[in-house]
Amino acid sequence: MKNKAVFLDRDDTLIEDPGYISHPSQVKLLPGVSESLIELHKLGYLLVVTTNQSAVARGMVTEDGLAKIHHQLEMLLGNEGAHLDRIYYCPFHPNGVVPEYRKESDLRKPSPGMILKAAEEMEIDLERSWAVGNSYRDIEAGVRAGCKTILIRSAARPVTGTASDPTPFQTAVNIKEAVNIIKMYDRQHHVGGDSREEGSRSVLAAAAVQSSMTPTRAAVPVAPATGNEPDAAEKRMTPTAPSKPKVPEVQPAEEAKAGVNQKIQTQEARHASAEAPEASETAGNRTEALLEEILRQLRASRRESLFDEFSFWKFLSGVLQVVVVFCLLLSLYFLLGQTPPKMDAVHLSVQYAMVVQLMVVAFFLMRDRK
Repeated sequence: MKNKAVFLDRDDTLIEDPGYISHPSQVKLLPGVSESLIELHKLGYLLVVTTNQSAVARGMVTEDGLAKIHHQLEMLLGNEGAHLDRIYYCPFHPNGVVPEYRKESDLRKPSPGMILKAAEEMEIDLERSWAVGNSYRDIEAGVRAGCKTILIRSAARPVTGTASDPTPFQTAVNIKEAVNIIKMYDRQHHVGGDSREEGSRSVLAAAAVQSSMTPTRAAVPVAPATGNEPDAAEKRMTPTAPSKPKVPEVQPAEEAKAGVNQKIQTQEARHASAEAPEASETAGNRTEALLEEILRQLRASRRESLFDEFSFWKFLSGVLQVVVVFCLLLSLYFLLGQTPPKMDAVHLSVQYAMVVQLMVVAFFLMRDRK
């Protein structure tokens, strides 16, 4: 049987995306990535990274530098007990500045080239595999390759699609929720639904065969379907003559089917009770993931606000606003404190106040535009 795999985007799916990463020191794992990859390996999935790296074509990093970046990623994962099975990247871009890499490529997402190449080299069954990423390029590549897809909608970097973008199979707030989606899908389609239905069909078939059996000799009684009274058939065996023994009564098919249905209902009840804690666990993980995203966004906004607290234009506007108030107070002094009032001085002070006030408004507009 072929392998199943999860094809993962790199930036903003596994690691933080500060822009074009050009040095290993910029590699920072997102929260919960290592634990999520460990869970996927336990589920039997190969983990394959497929990432567009146009920074190579743009001359921002070389392929050797990119190899060091990926080595740093694997080292950080290894320190936490996780690992990747393979990393595929596309260094090409049609608008690149490096001639060697300035071209179109089937490897570049949204084309499915990297996924198809990995499937061929690693013997991967794409119908049993998933593509996970934070952009619609990842989703389109997965859909075109024949995988199920999960779009990560991060609160810090929201993604919006167009009418032509494919619809993802599921959405998640981060990699942890994506893993929970995959776990629940596998349980429902491989452990829960199919095996239970198969077991029900086999039990019903056995009951039908048993109910249609007719004993040919009195020495071979038919046991009841429930199995609760093993000696009942022997008690009913009372032959009237040695040559003509009495044939035991065969249990009706309706009673056998009723017993089988009761067994099936009991098995389904047990299965439902087993799945209940799993569903609650998934809900708890989803809530935890949402809270982590909210906290991360608040921290990011707080860091940004630290740089916005001081503004030269804001400071200058405050100083000029004080000058406006002073001019207005001076005009009141010339109007009320002098006998007779000095109207020329009053008019001049008010005019100065109006001019300076207009300057304050202009500086505020310049600050906002910047």
